[in-house]
Amino acid sequence: MIFLTFFIGLIANFIGYIPPGNINLTLVQVTLNRGLKQAVHFIIAFSCVEFFFTYFIMHAARWLSGQVHLDTVIDWVMVVLFTVLGGITWMHRKKPPETNYSERDSIKYGILLGFLNPMQIPFWMITGTYLITHEWIDDGKIALVIFSIGSAAGAFLCLFLYAKFAKYIQSKFALSTKVINTAIAILFFAFAAYHVVKQVYLVFFKHR
Repeated sequence: MIFLTFFIGLIANFIGYIPPGNINLTLVQVTLNRGLKQAVHFIIAFSCVEFFFTYFIMHAARWLSGQVHLDTVIDWVMVVLFTVLGGITWMHRKKPPETNYSERDSIKYGILLGFLNPMQIPFWMITGTYLITHEWIDDGKIALVIFSIGSAAGAFLCLFLYAKFAKYIQSKFALSTKVINTAIAILFFAFAAYHVVKQVYLVFFKHR
């Protein structure tokens, strides 16, 4: 039962990080600009925070699901986050990558984005509630600790594969730093625009 709980957490969060978002796009940028070693430091730090994040959200999933405007708040937080990340990336798109980076920088970056990860709230609200309601996992403290460890492992595995794939693409196409940062910045702005359009649609058109 312990192994199954761990495995479910691993698979669920692995799938959760497959779609492009602020975390995996930032990781791609870190990998291509700083190298795989710094990316691994980022992933380890982020995955450690993911353990605590998952544990808290799983405990609070049912309460959070009852909050009326939570989805709207998350959307606007994501607009701000994507816009800031896009703006920073755009401003530094022509800056050549440094040759030496402190391990602490990547670790701090991973911890920071581990906490600035609002999209995981609706993900675990839906996934967590489903798993508990259908008795795939127990909602006891020990079970949720094991599940959260699996969640952290799933995040690590998916992000590590992202980093390896990013290095593979870079080696095959010899992409410049400017091209990489410009493409990532555009994606960040596109995701910000998506959340704006989504809220405009919900407010002005859906209930007509």
